Amino acid sequence: MKRTILLLAAVAAQPAAAADPGPLPGCAKALAYSEEHAGVALLILEDGKVRCRSADVATPQELWSGTKSLVGLMAAAAVQDGLLTLDERASDTLAEWKSDPVKTRITLRQLLSMTGGQASAIGRPQGYLDSVKAPLTAAPGSKFQYGPAPMQIVGEIMRRKLVAKGEDGNPRHYIERRILMPLGVTVGDWRSGPDGAPLMPQGLVLAASEWAKIAEFVRNGGKLDGKPLVDAAAFGELFKGSQANPAYGLTWWLPRSTPAVDLVTRSTDITSHADTLPADMVVAAGAGDQRLYVIPSLRLSIVRQAKLDLAALAAGKKSDWSDWRFLSMLLNPASD
Repeated sequence: MKRTILLLAAVAAQPAAAADPGPLPGCAKALAYSEEHAGVALLILEDGKVRCRSADVATPQELWSGTKSLVGLMAAAAVQDGLLTLDERASDTLAEWKSDPVKTRITLRQLLSMTGGQASAIGRPQGYLDSVKAPLTAAPGSKFQYGPAPMQIVGEIMRRKLVAKGEDGNPRHYIERRILMPLGVTVGDWRSGPDGAPLMPQGLVLAASEWAKIAEFVRNGGKLDGKPLVDAAAFGELFKGSQANPAYGLTWWLPRSTPAVDLVTRSTDITSHADTLPADMVVAAGAGDQRLYVIPSLRLSIVRQAKLDLAALAAGKKSDWSDWRFLSMLLNPASD
């Protein structure tokens, strides 16, 4: 009898299990809006806990240009490893640029912010070396020109730097070893370009549940288990816009008003609603309205994936997806 009383007392002393908070307010509307716009997966984490999700978050989907944001994280890891600095000249590695009086001035920061001067066809990446040979159409730092060439050039720079250290020169392998594997991210696929090298501007295939792990890493300030996995200062630089386009940092989109008038910048309305969105929100974005929204101040990581209509894209049909409307359903559910 005494033992029974002690056991009951011990059970009573245990803290009550936290009540399931249920789905986020606005979850149902956000799910419906996503599905109305060809959505295939939606996953929202608050403090790392699932607060809203679609039925399937485990099927790998191509991120398209959402891949680019991994290139920024790769650069921050490379800074920590002593491979590069953000403001070094690309010509320090690309010897063929040294004799060009303009190309010799291009920095890695400019390549990562799409202000290096290269213009390239969106969705049609050339190989690394052909991208390095691409002519300039603007002075370095003067104009934001979104396209695959800068990311492919960064891929070649990383390849050469890794080889010079006697390491595997494959940038994909470096990203997997330094970032994805430590985070426990399972890669579905990663397409290669015409030269057989992994595409840096697109091609990564991840399930929503895996992309969310990257979002959580970013939300936690580039740390894993409380320790920086990449260089902290370089990580912070990823989320600062350029003078040419304040709404684009080093491979990450930002809610900022901007003078940039290119089609890609105008394809998201977070710039026109910058004053109503969390200032610390950062976004990885890809064709077909693939989105990764990270909002540290609200402890939120939001993954949204959709089916890309290639025919509509080729025909120049504009998507009617609204980042601002979608986010408003979650951030201001009472006002929607």
